[in-house]
Amino acid sequence: VRLVESGGGVVQPGGSLRLSCAVSGIPVRVPTWAWYRQTPGNEREFVARINGDGIADYSESVKGRFTISRDWPRNTVYLQMNIIHPEDTAVYYCSTVAYSTTYWGQGTQVTVSS
Repeated sequence: VRLVESGGGVVQPGGSLRLSCAVSGIPVRVPTWAWYRQTPGNEREFVARINGDGIADYSESVKGRFTISRDWPRNTVYLQMNIIHPEDTAVYYCSTVAYSTTYWGQGTQVTVSS
């Protein structure tokens, strides 16, 4: 199982970004997928999750602004980030549990700056 995130960058407050997590080794419609984020000196923080039935849940800090989704033909998991705040600056990671193992990507940096 391999996860490769992309789509990060520098964005102004109020702007939008779409993060992608390209998946190989397992179909994205099967397990639960999640996005986490981490800032220097802090623990990794839960952002969003989508299960095999397509039911999503979000942290309170991003609810109503971020949307997690899956694309089966592309075997990719997305995080659409809208109305981005400065405190959304972090490295974002996608993750899943498969074959009794937790998998993480390498992360993609999102920097919110005017």
